Amino acid sequence: MDILTIIISGIIGIAVGFTIAKIIEKSNISNLIKNAKKEAASILKDANLEAENIKKDKILQAKEKFIELKSEHEQVILARDKKVAEVEKRTRDKESQISNELSKAKKINDDFEKKTAEFEAKIEVLDKKQAEVDRLHKSQLQQLEVISGLSAEEAKEQLVEGLKAEAKSKAMSHIQDTIEEAKLTAQQEAKKIIINTIQRVGTEEAVENCVSVFNIESDDVKGRIIGREGRNIRALEAATGVEIIVDDTPEAIILSCFDPVRREIARLSLHKLVTDGRIHPARIEEVVAKTAKQIDDEIIEVGKRTVIDLGIHGLHPELIKVVGRMKYRSSYGQNLLQHSREVSKLCGLMAAELGLNVKLAKRAGLLHDIGKVPDTESDLPHALLGMQWAEKYGEKEEVCNAIGAHHDEIEMKSLLSPIIQVCDAISGARPGARRQVLDSYIQRLKDLEEVAYGFNGVKNAYAIQAGRELRVIVESEKVSDDNAATLSFEISQKIQTEMTYPGQVKVTVIRETRAVNIAK
Repeated sequence: MDILTIIISGIIGIAVGFTIAKIIEKSNISNLIKNAKKEAASILKDANLEAENIKKDKILQAKEKFIELKSEHEQVILARDKKVAEVEKRTRDKESQISNELSKAKKINDDFEKKTAEFEAKIEVLDKKQAEVDRLHKSQLQQLEVISGLSAEEAKEQLVEGLKAEAKSKAMSHIQDTIEEAKLTAQQEAKKIIINTIQRVGTEEAVENCVSVFNIESDDVKGRIIGREGRNIRALEAATGVEIIVDDTPEAIILSCFDPVRREIARLSLHKLVTDGRIHPARIEEVVAKTAKQIDDEIIEVGKRTVIDLGIHGLHPELIKVVGRMKYRSSYGQNLLQHSREVSKLCGLMAAELGLNVKLAKRAGLLHDIGKVPDTESDLPHALLGMQWAEKYGEKEEVCNAIGAHHDEIEMKSLLSPIIQVCDAISGARPGARRQVLDSYIQRLKDLEEVAYGFNGVKNAYAIQAGRELRVIVESEKVSDDNAATLSFEISQKIQTEMTYPGQVKVTVIRETRAVNIAK
């Protein structure tokens, strides 16, 4: 019973506790709902207040924007009205100006019509007076014809003839005086310009030799240069075309040739061979070939230095090379490069005196004799050949004409041409500048070599021994041993019939056969 009572009491306690808990929970929920409703009402109230504030702000901003736009619109309207007013004012001014111009034009037109009427009346009066004058003049002429017994045309012809004779006499006298005065003035001015130009140029006298002396340390070197049975000497002469004279002159070997380029190649080749110590035919040919290339490079360098010294710019590379080759050419014994430099300076000074283009004059002076250094022989005079080269390499027309006309082969077309001619004569005519004998001697040696080149199979031809011997090197494939003797005879006969020379000329034909292979 006690246990049952306890259980029942426990159940009742649980039921009562559950009931109380429900009542408390319900009371709490009711309080929460009340609080939530109050909070919601507060939030709604705040939202309404905020919305009202936002609405008022937006309305205020809209009003401000409206006022701003209205102000801008009013400003635009005011500016437009101002422009319209200005345009109207300008239009009124133009109308007023046009009205004034029209009134002036009308006034001028009225004055013109009035003056035209007056002039027409005056012209009518003048016509009447002119008719009266013509009538009187005709009457006077008729009376004069009756008195003099001559018609008006005859009297006019006599008067004209008399006036012509008198005018001609006075004109001839005036022309003669003018010509004499011009001659005197021109001669004085020309002498003054030439003398001033010559005085301002100091040049050396030209000395052009046909021999070079190669100095050696001892006579023992001579034997090495000559070689076994003279093979080295023969190889060197064949390769360079220079006669090598080894005589009793102590410590010296003489190189003889009319061509300065050949002589210089031989001298430099000998120097290299002696310095190196290896002297034999194969080495000689190799050194000569390298030296020839070195001389070509030196020619270009000499040309560049020359144009730089003279202040000449823009010259074609081929013309620079031609200028460098002038160093190894001579004209009547005068070194061609020295002569051309001298003419260039003279032309510059004379052009300055006459107020002409100095640079163009110096350019033409330097190039005036380029036709004297051709790669191959030409039938054209050197002036025309030089003019062709200048035209080919883009020189100006005045320069080309000055080159071609400096010996009167063509007509002179500018003031530059006579200046070149005069300066060329000044440079060549001064004492010691040229030697005619040397030039004719060199020309004879050149002609001697050209005779040999006229035969088929000739590879090289060298005039040596002062023109007393002609060595001809032939191609072994084209000329046989038997034909070599025939060729020698034919060349000697042609020299005998076509050339004039002192003494005798020995013709030596050399034929050499080589077999060359390379081991790799």
